[in-house]
Amino acid sequence: MKADLDPFDWAILAVLQRNNLTPQREIAERVHLSPAAVQRRIRRLQDSGVIAANTAQLNPEAVGRPLTILIEVQLVNELDALTAGFRTRVAAEPAVQQCYSTTGHTDYLLVVTAADMQEYQAITQRLFGGDQNIQRFTTSIALATLKRSLQMPLPG
Repeated sequence: MKADLDPFDWAILAVLQRNNLTPQREIAERVHLSPAAVQRRIRRLQDSGVIAANTAQLNPEAVGRPLTILIEVQLVNELDALTAGFRTRVAAEPAVQQCYSTTGHTDYLLVVTAADMQEYQAITQRLFGGDQNIQRFTTSIALATLKRSLQMPLPG
């Protein structure tokens, strides 16, 4: 369901996506609206779910989590009843940064952060240990970060 956005909304989103701490009066100057109009639009964008969250992007190395790990998960069976436990564990695991249900040879792709390999092993035990519906999981360790962003390309 795509939101009905006008050029002012897109311009506001472009500013907020780069820095969501930009003062509303500065946004208003950039997009040529009043601060009150910008405030109303931001509230509408939040209430409608276009703005999903306002968070700080942390530097993993600076907070002691230098490992970024990609985990491909293959299931035995994709029935909701059989995957519910796995999905619940993934949602509850703070080290899982992102999880995608995928097509192809992999059923799920997880992006996980860890302090070290010992912690990673504990994470995999919590997520996969004892789950008979996990056929296999494959791990890739990121050697370097070329880009880290959740910014979306926007029109205009």
